[in-house]
Amino acid sequence: MNLTQTHEMKLDPLPYEAISSGRKTVEMRLNDEKRRKIKAGDKIRFVNTESGEELFVLVECVTAYPSFYELYAAHNKISIGYEETETASPLDMLEYYPQERIDKYGALAIKIKLL
Repeated sequence: MNLTQTHEMKLDPLPYEAISSGRKTVEMRLNDEKRRKIKAGDKIRFVNTESGEELFVLVECVTAYPSFYELYAAHNKISIGYEETETASPLDMLEYYPQERIDKYGALAIKIKLL
């Protein structure tokens, strides 16, 4: 019996490109009910929100954090999608999630590998 699942997630063009190039190896998400179902060995189909392109990755491990502050502290900025010249800030996640939801659910680091 196959216990792995394939999850679907949408990505803006910049993080999509960072994953497709192999630079970004950790996807950050809210640790809500939907994302808690993701397990090591599962696959994720990422869909580019602008072009509709898609790519598949293998989930290597999943780690929950109380907030994006702890997640950012535990990972280097390149692995979570920043360029070497950029400043990585957990406050950037407010572009995607309201603070109330971050406080309620916490953060999830999904270590991935291109298929």
